[in-house]
Amino acid sequence: MTKNVGKIDKIIRLVLGVVLIAFALMTGNVLGYIGIIPIVTALMGLCPLYTLLGKSSCGSDECTK
Repeated sequence: MTKNVGKIDKIIRLVLGVVLIAFALMTGNVLGYIGIIPIVTALMGLCPLYTLLGKSSCGSDECTK
């Protein structure tokens, strides 16, 4: 599969994921564990939703197969 998550998008996803997980740990709210999803998509470089929508946040030479 072709990667479709660019560098800036990865950083945003990692930060958002860490914030959500920290929220879950501090408040006990299990919904914060949804932060695992943006972390996994950032590490994989592939977002299934982007694939379904035909989108990509990669630059011209940023992502390769």
